[in-house]
Amino acid sequence: MNRRKALVLVGSLLAFPALAQQKKPPAKQRVVFQVSDNDPAKWTLALNNAKNVQVDLGKENVQIEIVAYGPGLAMLKAESSVAARLAGALDENVGLIACENTMRNTKVTKDDMYAGIAYVDAGVTHIMKRQREGWAYIRP
Repeated sequence: MNRRKALVLVGSLLAFPALAQQKKPPAKQRVVFQVSDNDPAKWTLALNNAKNVQVDLGKENVQIEIVAYGPGLAMLKAESSVAARLAGALDENVGLIACENTMRNTKVTKDDMYAGIAYVDAGVTHIMKRQREGWAYIRP
């Protein structure tokens, strides 16, 4: 019996390095898109880019935020020309984020905004924080 236990122990030790070398799942990639233009073509491009990233990397492998500020805030208003696309983006776990500084400066309220979006105090600062955290930054 002692010999048998020794063989089991040796076999277990030999298998351990193989277990240690197993790959960890890849870290979730993160990307933040800036929208600061009052241009529906750019809004559409940002939404298309977000969708394309999810398709290419796999929706479960990427975290995406679209931050709208300045003139780009209009993208996230309830009456936005891309409102139907905003619903789809939210359904696909794309974070849609409005700048409250812009909202205050332009007298826009949350009631004016598309339902379900998120808010940050300052869109520019939020993007800076994300970059410092290692997020990729894209401005379509």
